[in-house]
Amino acid sequence: MKYLISLRGKEYEVEVEQGEAVLLSVNEASAATPSPAFSAPAAPASPAPEPPASAGGEAQASVASAPGEPIFAPLPGTVLSLKLEPGAKVAAGQVLLIIEAMKMENEILAPRPGQIGAILCRSGETVQSGDLLLTLI
Repeated sequence: MKYLISLRGKEYEVEVEQGEAVLLSVNEASAATPSPAFSAPAAPASPAPEPPASAGGEAQASVASAPGEPIFAPLPGTVLSLKLEPGAKVAAGQVLLIIEAMKMENEILAPRPGQIGAILCRSGETVQSGDLLLTLI
């Protein structure tokens, strides 16, 4: 499924497929044109996702100061373990963290080589589909 996400004046086009989220594009959004936090493409069978419920004031402040490509939760679950620290170098396809959902461990992989910018979740934390997990520089 593809989603268009507007966050802090930037639009992110994200594609989510079975446990993996891939950022397709980033565009500067017009400040004069407010848009909903999440909007799904016109598809009669699938409803638009709800904005992340776990994004509190502290998380939103972190998002504003977090540089790099956002990595979103592709499914709701519990963060079991973080595999890297901020500043660590990663290869494409490397495991970044593991989310448990319905008694299954789902590996969240790096979409490209880079470096961990900011980690915006904790081990043991419950996340919803679309929540910002970390950034990749």
